[in-house]
Amino acid sequence: MSQEALNELKKRIFKLLESDPEFRYAIAAYLGLDRIITAQNETLQEIRKLWEEVRSLREGQAKVWAEIRKLWEEVRALREGQNKLWEEVRELRRSHERLWRYVRAGFRSIQRALGASFEDYARSFIELMLSEMGYPEAEVGRRVFIRDGELVEVNIFCEEPLVVGEATTSIETVEEAEREVEKLIERVKLIQEKLGRRPLLTVLAVANAPHHVAEALKRMAREHGFKLALGREIKEVL
Repeated sequence: MSQEALNELKKRIFKLLESDPEFRYAIAAYLGLDRIITAQNETLQEIRKLWEEVRSLREGQAKVWAEIRKLWEEVRALREGQNKLWEEVRELRRSHERLWRYVRAGFRSIQRALGASFEDYARSFIELMLSEMGYPEAEVGRRVFIRDGELVEVNIFCEEPLVVGEATTSIETVEEAEREVEKLIERVKLIQEKLGRRPLLTVLAVANAPHHVAEALKRMAREHGFKLALGREIKEVL
């Protein structure tokens, strides 16, 4: 076939490719282009699916951020509420302190008017302690028990909660302090025998004691597990 005839054939083939779809597809199939086109179409479909998933993820992320913003709003509201609550607590504490000052001032006035003894001061001090421990209704007084036919006075006593103690106006020496502690221990044993239970609180109240005696009493309090209330401490509270 001459070159001229070949060129003419090419022109006819190109025209058929442009004008005849069936011929065009037949040529494509012959050359394997249909598989390429099918693969491209499948790839395009996968790409569209990926874009749909990306769009869905973006929408989901937008919802997540919206929820996060809501959570932060709630956290901010809770923080503001907590700050208000702390302000109220501080105000209540200030009011409580003012009330206690008024109560102590009134209590001192009554005691001065009635000529209260140190035992009375000590009992009032223990009642305040018990109130702060969660026993606002507790009443501390004195109680007399009988042991071996003898009267035994416990001058600081509360039955509920059980409190046992002794109050004394003065301890001048370490020996006196030891005797007073032994007396307190005996009182505790007596109460345990009579009531069948251990005291919640054991107290030794001392109005006056030299420094070295006070230090010895503190050591004994640690050793025997009782509360030592010195006159200075009671005066500061009452």
